[in-house]
Parts: sequence; structure tokens; C-alpha cells
Amino acid sequence: MITSDIKIDAAFDSGNIEVVSVSGASATLRIPKDHMSEFAQWFHFRVSGAAGREVVLTFVNLKESAYPAGWPDYRCCVSEDRAFWGRAETTYDEATGNGTMTVRYTPASDMAWFAYFAPYSMERHFDLVAEAASSEGVTHRRLGETLDGRPIDCLEMGTGDTQVWLYARQHPGETQAEWWMEGALEVLTDPTDTVGRVLRDKCRLHVVPNANPDGSFRGHLRTNAVGTNLNREWDTPTAEKSPEVLTIRNAMDETGVDVAMDVHGDEAIPAVFLAGYEGIPGWTEERGELFYRYERLLDRRTPDFQTKLGYPKSAPGKGNLSMSTTQVAERFGAMSMTIEMPYKDNHEWPDEAQGWSPERCKMLARDCLAALVEWLDGADA
Repeated sequence: MITSDIKIDAAFDSGNIEVVSVSGASATLRIPKDHMSEFAQWFHFRVSGAAGREVVLTFVNLKESAYPAGWPDYRCCVSEDRAFWGRAETTYDEATGNGTMTVRYTPASDMAWFAYFAPYSMERHFDLVAEAASSEGVTHRRLGETLDGRPIDCLEMGTGDTQVWLYARQHPGETQAEWWMEGALEVLTDPTDTVGRVLRDKCRLHVVPNANPDGSFRGHLRTNAVGTNLNREWDTPTAEKSPEVLTIRNAMDETGVDVAMDVHGDEAIPAVFLAGYEGIPGWTEERGELFYRYERLLDRRTPDFQTKLGYPKSAPGKGNLSMSTTQVAERFGAMSMTIEMPYKDNHEWPDEAQGWSPERCKMLARDCLAALVEWLDGADA
């Protein structure tokens, strides 16, 4: 009996894959680089014609990807309805094919979608912005536009004096960040949620759910339409290379910043962690304690957060001011942070079915905001 070859498509919002070959229900694949850059790690594609057959997907040349340490112990995300994202059987062999990952999955239906992490489409982004903007007490600002002509959306709310900026997806393939934003906006716009009520009372909140819509739509891991890593542009953003950062930073200059949360995902570290602003010229122990106190509060609040794994702290005077967390801390005297979530799983609280998931991103957002309520109240852990 002749069995037809599977079909693989990626010509859609955030789609990204190169098909090397297909034979029956097996395919050899490569991950293309971001446009005008060397970063390659994000993938998102659809397989059709495989109902009831084991699909075997072999990704090659992964040692040339942006973060080869992201592949050991990683499991590919898969969905048949694009609502629930589970994990497929995944193995990695660095000794063959210049680093080879093999994904096996048997779909019950004719289509299955595979991605590095659960995608967050631009259509879902616009739904999120529209729903939040229609909530009582919320205003929408179009801060500017990208090189591809997409808007930089900002949602504002609250009557307090503390200026809080939340922004996500400078690195577009870190879709965890916009799932976190969805969870945060659900808290902040729900009139029955006391965490949101307290924050709206004490703060003026500025929320940018997606700081890199061009890269998001193009299926990039880390860059915008012209290959710029936005989180290395905060000291000298330009309209030609990084209008996204320029327009956000200009808006921050208008309001000032007391608290900033820049939301990301990390390829290699199987944990949730924070990075602060050690190494800035204006560092003092007192300023550092503002961040460390928040870190302790979040660690007390949720088992999904931890402090053992994370990035090394910058040495005195060695902070990278081209990154948003350090630039915002230095520029505004803010208590700023980078929130990192895993692509893999939370190694302390693994989930066999989903790994780290959109649902846990959203729950983490609520814990982060609840910890901020305690921080504003002067609490300590």
C-alpha cells in the first residue's frame, strides 16, 4: 500500500521552518535564521496528512542555533486544536547531524502543530488589546509603529502615583512573555480582583504586551524586522534600527518609572528566575535591597519561582546599560527587573503533559503582581 507523504506548512503568523526532505511520515528539518541576523531557534509549523501515523521529525544542525544548550532535556510543544499545547516525545543527540533533535508524535486528527513554545499570534495580541482597552478605567495609547508599520500598543490604567511599566516580547520567540501579559491584564482589568484593585489604586500602570510585533509575525527568535536585538538598544535606540525601543523609552521619559518588569523566556535554564541591575553606575546597597526584597517576596509566594538558578550578577560598574533593566534602573532610579521563564519545564515542579505552559505563565503573572502589592506595602519575607 502506498502511503502519501506528510505536508509541512509554515507560511503563517509566526511560522518558521525549512523542510530539507520528506518521506512518508518522516521529515528532516532545519531552523532558519532571523532575517538579517545570526539568531536561529524559534520554529512553528503545521503537519497535515498524518492521522493515526507516527510523525518523526528530525531537526539537524542545532549546534549552529543561537542557544545549543537549550536542546538537551527540551520537549517539543504540540497541539491538534491550537488551544491545548502538550509536549511530544523528544530526544537530542549532539553527536550526529551537527546536533540532532528527533520529535515523535502520533496525531489522532489530520493536522498537528509543532512549536518551540506555545505561539502567541498577532491576532490574539489584538484581541487581548481590544478586550483590555474596553475595560473600565483603561486607556489605549499607540506609542508609535514598527519598521513594518505595526503599532506599538500600550494599555494604561490606575490612579496612583507610583509609575509601573510592564513590557514583554522584546525577543519575539519568547512567547511565554505575552502569555504572562495576558494573565497580568486579566488581573488588572477584573473589577473583582483585589490584587488588581490595589495596584490600580496605588499605581499608574503602563502595559506593553508586545514590544516586537514585527519579529513576532515574521517568526523570529530574538530580533525585529532588520535583525536588531531590541534588548541591546536601550542606551542609544534609533528610528532606523530600533523604533520599538525608541518609542517606549520616549514614553517612559514622559512618565518616569518607579517599577519596571521586562518579561522574557530563557532557552537553557529549567526554572523561573529574576535578573536585576547590579553593576549600574548608580548602584547602592539600599537600591539593591529594593530588588532583593521583591525577589524574596515572590520566592515566598509561589513554588514556581526560585533563586538558585539564574544569570551571574554583574560586577560593580560592569552593568550593560544597553539592556532595558539596567538602563531603566540607571535612567529613572527604578526598581527594575527581567523576569525569565523556561522553554523546558520547571525542574522542581515538572509537568509531564505540558512542561512549562501558557497556563503557568498566566498564573505566574498574578503571583508577580501580588508580590508587587506586598512590596508596595513595605512587606518583607
